[in-house]
Amino acid sequence: MAQLQGQQRARYVQDMFGRIAERYDLMNRLMTLGQDQRWRRYVIRQAQVPAGGSLLDVATGTGDIAFEAVKKLHDDTHVVGTDFAFPMMTVGQKRPLGTQVHWCDSDALRLPFPAGAFDSVVSGYLMRNVIDIPEAFAEQYRVLKPGGYVVCLDTTPPAENPLKPFILMYFKHVIPLMGRLITGSADAYTYLPESTKGFKTADELSAIMRAVGFTGVRYKKFMFSTMAVHVGQRPE
Repeated sequence: MAQLQGQQRARYVQDMFGRIAERYDLMNRLMTLGQDQRWRRYVIRQAQVPAGGSLLDVATGTGDIAFEAVKKLHDDTHVVGTDFAFPMMTVGQKRPLGTQVHWCDSDALRLPFPAGAFDSVVSGYLMRNVIDIPEAFAEQYRVLKPGGYVVCLDTTPPAENPLKPFILMYFKHVIPLMGRLITGSADAYTYLPESTKGFKTADELSAIMRAVGFTGVRYKKFMFSTMAVHVGQRPE
């Protein structure tokens, strides 16, 4: 499934997230032992949204990162969440903070916003699923104000170290079993680990961001170096 390409891959991803929407957040908590919440808070800190500013959460899903922005940022911050998996956003809209996020159904490769519309653009687990990573970053660059920050949370392939065999076993066996028991969709939680193993390294993703035009690109790894948060800035 992770070998799917182009629009076939996009349609599969869209359908997959629709099927697991109701249990998606629970699975994230279990798979990461609750650490995903800490990473999302880190994403919002790195976004550096000014008072009265605006933040766009691309591939917002059920809105976890957008909700962190609502809770942690200034009361007058304008928070927008966009995704092409509408059932995911439907779940988020029912959450306690659902009315404080502006929801928008759109493709990450064709964002329906004018150039320079946002002070910060963030995403969680977007880039490993898009069919064109440079184009996704280029769209985020376009809608970002000069001087604004882009922050990307995503998986990164396990590093070559003594823990790698155990991490791969967890990806191959434990996560699909959890997915089948909790969401009833083992194929989705087979695809997600596969997409992690085949994804760009943190350095490769940094290079793509620089090629798009972002400056000061840096990253920090988490959870035995299987997660990374990349940060870049659109030049003034």
